Parts: sequence; C-alpha cells; structure tokens
Amino acid sequence: MLTKIYKPGQGKYTRLGSGAAAWAVAGIGCWNLNRILGTDMSLWITTIVPVVVFVAIAAGVYWLLNKPAVADFMIAAEGELKKVNWSSRKEVAASTVIVIVVVFVMAFLLGVTDMVFQFVFRQLIG
Repeated sequence: MLTKIYKPGQGKYTRLGSGAAAWAVAGIGCWNLNRILGTDMSLWITTIVPVVVFVAIAAGVYWLLNKPAVADFMIAAEGELKKVNWSSRKEVAASTVIVIVVVFVMAFLLGVTDMVFQFVFRQLIG
C-alpha cells in the first residue's frame, strides 16, 4: 500500500514538479549537512547521516504526494490550470509597452509637480 500511486496518471505534472522541487531542496540541505559534518566527524558519519536524512525526506515526500487529500488537491489544481485562458505573446508585449509608457508619463508629471511646488515654496519662504 505504501508504494501504490493514488490515482495514477492524474495530476501527473503537478505531483512530479512538486516532488522534484521538494527533493531538490532536501538534496541541497543534505549537501550542506555533509559539509557541516565534514569538518569535525569521520567519513562514515559525514556520508551516512545525510544519506539517511535524504532517504527519509524523499520517502516522506513520496508518501505525502500520494496521500488522498494532497493528491486530490494537486489533481484539481492541475485541472484548473488547464482551464486558464493564457494571454498571447502579442497581448503581453502590448500590455508591457503600455505599462512602461504610463510609468514614464507619471514620473514626468510627478517631477514637474515637484518642481512647481519647490518654486512656489521657495517664493513663499524666502
């Protein structure tokens, strides 16, 4: 029962991506653990402890990704992502240009307003 995949084929990419990310984080953590232990411990300890920790984390991630509640959530999330209407490259480029132009116009207007206020307050104060 531990090695059986819950609803195989459904939510495949979401589960694979989540598992790969979790295993990568665990691998980096175990690599750092190996470096930290390597300064004071024997070769066996610096090798075996990180490997055991990584295998335990990997088994935990595998178990978690096949837990019915988590797997159903990931299956539903992948299904919702397939329904999303993604913008085309042309629409994204046009929107980006509009945002950049508006930012420059607003910066110019705020700069002019700041100069006007500086002028007015200098006339009033001194």
